[in-house]
Amino acid sequence: MEAIRVLIVDDVCETCENIKCLLHFESRIEVVGEARDGEEAVKKAEKLRPDVILMDINMPVLDGIAAAEAISLRVPASSIIMMSVQGEQEYLRRAMAAGAREYIVKPFTSDELTATIYRVYELEKKRKIHTQGSYIPRSRPEGQVITVFSTKGGVGKTTLAVNMGVSLVQDFGFSVALLDLDLQFGDVAVMLNLMPRQTFSDLAAEFQQLDGELLESYLMRHSSGLRVLAAPSRPEYAELVTAPLVEKVINLLKTRYDYILIDTPGIFTDPSLVALDHAHQILLVLSLDLPTLKNVKLGLEVLDSLHHKDKVKVVLNRATPEMGMGPGDVEKTLALPLTSQVPSDGRLVVGGVNKGIPFLLSHPQSRVAESLRRLTQLLVQQQGTRNGQKKGRGFLGRLRSQLV
Repeated sequence: MEAIRVLIVDDVCETCENIKCLLHFESRIEVVGEARDGEEAVKKAEKLRPDVILMDINMPVLDGIAAAEAISLRVPASSIIMMSVQGEQEYLRRAMAAGAREYIVKPFTSDELTATIYRVYELEKKRKIHTQGSYIPRSRPEGQVITVFSTKGGVGKTTLAVNMGVSLVQDFGFSVALLDLDLQFGDVAVMLNLMPRQTFSDLAAEFQQLDGELLESYLMRHSSGLRVLAAPSRPEYAELVTAPLVEKVINLLKTRYDYILIDTPGIFTDPSLVALDHAHQILLVLSLDLPTLKNVKLGLEVLDSLHHKDKVKVVLNRATPEMGMGPGDVEKTLALPLTSQVPSDGRLVVGGVNKGIPFLLSHPQSRVAESLRRLTQLLVQQQGTRNGQKKGRGFLGRLRSQLV
């Protein structure tokens, strides 16, 4: 297998030596150079063209953030892993905004370092393949729509949607747009620490002239590469977002993005029904408690009456064996197999939510992050072939039409 060429950038000689010792027994990893400050790092990156750069943040002459920005522009094929004793949100945000692919906190073990290098290297390979493929003359395949839904609030639906979007971008190299259709109380922007200037409701005034370029200007860019259309800033603006507007937005995004992720409220509304109609896959999220199971079963019956049951993938969030019921009870009640079980890790997940950092970025090697990656990979492999049906009637009228 080809060697992974690594450049180490740190102003402390002892640190460089320690890192080389950690990597010494990895036959696939070759340390091709060292640099003592950011300015030297930029020059050596241009000369050596390493696959991966291990970059310290705090250095003389030119710090790691500024060096990462320069290298990202001049040597975009080199993936940067930022190193620091600081694990705070601001350092992570600045590192990702500068173009870093990963962030690792000192001190780290040999396993942590090598796993991070391999993951970043493989991701960059996927990006190159994906980018090269995009230049082959052909019509762009239609983007896949994944709608995240539940008939019960508080089950972690938005958290899963946000982290899945990050995974599709960071781990698989896809272009992804995330829509927040929880129009009254959507939290997608908060969970990504974004401050939206324009939201879904502002698009209402642009309906007639709305095209792909205009829509693009409404999407916020997260440091991970994820694009976001935020929910309205106030609950009363929700009524401005109509079903025809949602349908137009989805259709435009399908021509520009590989995946469109849609977070929905815990109720059936006309806009959310459009999201369900257009979905190639529907993630039905639940947790292990009786009220949630009852509501999800009722919701599944409605989805079945609307001919969406074949698109449903059931995801058990916060799976733990200490809740009085188990996955088998869920499968028996819903008469559907579980697609995925995401383990419970309240401290890690809630901590990330409060900081506005997806756990896939803050704790990429955690059990919950690995579980989310497996779920995302499964959805990519099983991406739906059935096109979402487009129906214009309201929810009650459509439901009645299925029952007569």
